[in-house]
Amino acid sequence: MQEAAKKKWGTAPPFAGEVMVTITYFFEDKLLDVDNMAKPILDALTGLVYFDDSQVTDLLCRKRDLKGDVRIQNPSSVLLENLSRPEQFLHITVVDALNQEVATC
Repeated sequence: MQEAAKKKWGTAPPFAGEVMVTITYFFEDKLLDVDNMAKPILDALTGLVYFDDSQVTDLLCRKRDLKGDVRIQNPSSVLLENLSRPEQFLHITVVDALNQEVATC
């Protein structure tokens, strides 16, 4: 994962402020618990994508079965390329945190 991050973002962390991270695990047979995925991924991105994982103020972590009805709006070319392969993968996005608003359901 660190090699993919280095390829995408280079050697200097591009994010200095607060960030939002979205992690999607696309799987076929092996199922990971969604609550166990985030910590090792966030730790692996530290120093590559952001300076410290304390910068992560928003986190969306989800899993999607490739054999199921997966609907994706506005997929990137990287995501489409990975979806065309018959194997599990992680799709991770990191963006500047939008705001510190808290909405309740």
